[in-house]
Amino acid sequence: MKKDSFNWSCLLGLIFLGAILRFTNLASKPPWSDEWATLVFSLGHSFRTIPVDRIISLDTLLSPLQWDTTTQPKDVISNLLTESTHPPLYFVLTHWWLNLLDRNQGLVSIWWGRSLSTLMGVASIPAMFSLGWLFSGSFTVAGMSAALMAVSPYGVYLSQEARHYNLAILLVIASLACLLLAIRCIDRKIAVPLWIVFIWIISNSLGVATHYFFSLTLVAETIVLFSFWLTELRDKKGDTLAIYWSRIYLAIVGTFIGCSVWVFTWYSIRNNQLTDWVFDGNPLEEFFDPISRLLIWIITMVFLLPVEGTPEWVSISSGAIILLLIAWLIPSCIRSWKICSQIYATNLGISILSRFLVSAIALILTITYFYGADLTLSARFQFIYFPVILLLLGMILAYLWQEAKFFRSKKVRKFLQATSSEELLEKTSKLTKLNSNSPYQYWPWFTPKGKKVIYLTLLVGILGALTVINNFAYQKVERPDVVVPVMVEAHHRVATKTPVLITTLHKTHGQTGEMMSLGWQFQQLLAKDKLNFKPKFLLAHNDSEDDPKATQVLYQELAKMPRPFQLWVVNFPAPMELEKQNCTTQDERKRRATGYRYQLYSCFNVVSTKLDLL
Repeated sequence: MKKDSFNWSCLLGLIFLGAILRFTNLASKPPWSDEWATLVFSLGHSFRTIPVDRIISLDTLLSPLQWDTTTQPKDVISNLLTESTHPPLYFVLTHWWLNLLDRNQGLVSIWWGRSLSTLMGVASIPAMFSLGWLFSGSFTVAGMSAALMAVSPYGVYLSQEARHYNLAILLVIASLACLLLAIRCIDRKIAVPLWIVFIWIISNSLGVATHYFFSLTLVAETIVLFSFWLTELRDKKGDTLAIYWSRIYLAIVGTFIGCSVWVFTWYSIRNNQLTDWVFDGNPLEEFFDPISRLLIWIITMVFLLPVEGTPEWVSISSGAIILLLIAWLIPSCIRSWKICSQIYATNLGISILSRFLVSAIALILTITYFYGADLTLSARFQFIYFPVILLLLGMILAYLWQEAKFFRSKKVRKFLQATSSEELLEKTSKLTKLNSNSPYQYWPWFTPKGKKVIYLTLLVGILGALTVINNFAYQKVERPDVVVPVMVEAHHRVATKTPVLITTLHKTHGQTGEMMSLGWQFQQLLAKDKLNFKPKFLLAHNDSEDDPKATQVLYQELAKMPRPFQLWVVNFPAPMELEKQNCTTQDERKRRATGYRYQLYSCFNVVSTKLDLL
């Protein structure tokens, strides 16, 4: 093992830094519908216990978030597979995690519900360090990769969500580690140890049991293996039936068997309304949009500045700064990449991971353009290649670090100052012939900005992480914290006892989650004695927007409400004529917030006036 500039205290420091960034403001952002799905299913509850097509109370809406000592993991699995589109591993783990808390606390804790994902995000830092060391045998490469993971804005974003993506990332890292070790065995014509095959099969099986898109990782790895298999077959450098390949075949068969249990549930996802949003739009007509989004997600894995919830000039300036920074970094990165590709310790690993990265991105774009499921619409789907991006960049930064360290040597400085450029080139060519791995061969391209690149990259990464935790980027898909204050303010302008009804068009538990987000905000205000009313809710179920059923249900329930009252219509695209129900609005257009389109109506008695509200 070579002596390196990295030490274990640095790794502990990175873990500590990553933990601080991930746990800061963990519960400050409002939960959104996908997080409610995690918590409701993990508690062993069902969304179907919430009544639709009739007016319900705030307590009824939030009832699936209550602790329940009677539920078991089998309830988690049953409800999840019946109502959702995800495999159950993370939800079962969250079920056990939630049960570690005292169950007499009423509603589930958002901080505790998110903390399991956060801890897994922290665990990805030493996992990334281990992958970097396996990749290169260099503690500097491992340390740089871990540092990038610690401060990654994208990594912090995923760590502050009560979702399964960090567990999937850990399993991607484990699977990639097995891939690296297996191909090295192939390269050396030795059998892959059975313990590696076993870990590989387990990691892959657990990965698919965590998220179905983990299968894209498996397909990309298969493409990489197939490329090496073809090379051996074409060049006749090995025997594709030898034991070192038979162990690979064993891993493939074992993975297929381990993942086959989820094949039948996977088939139902395409026709599930919960995934309809992925199929919206026409990527072929908007050809460059998916590619642009993909580039943006990749950039934010490392660099990010305030772009949401800020004045337009701040967002534009942040984007311009990031683009200028990338332009400044590209020459150094390309030069380092070329040199690292020629170094024996990393060239095979670079070949493996670059093939994997190209394969993974090609798979995403193929599914987007030819299958019509745009996997670039969401940043969180890019977890399948996230560790590879950080590892390859970590390798580049590690080389720049070693180069800068070598360049600062007093002996080297004296030699360079006393040698003309012609003499230096002549000596370099001679040394190169004697030793192709000699660092002297790279002297003519040395630059003093190597450490500046590293420091600036990590600094902007930290700023990006701070941007995320302070909600200036990667904001939640729904912003009930913007909507509820508007509703409260509107109620302040009418009589205190005026009822409030919030209605939405219901199709799946996604819409239930949207209402839960609003309900949770109201509940927080009630807990702080900042609210003097409890809104009621109506989820008018409809299978299609053209069906008038939901509108008819709305009319029927409005007739039961004591008048006058305030009606908020939220995400209700079905046609309706509320004026005929004696409900009028002063808003010509619906108000908008992220995840919500909403409009206020004042509903009166037949012969009453607006004064009734006062």
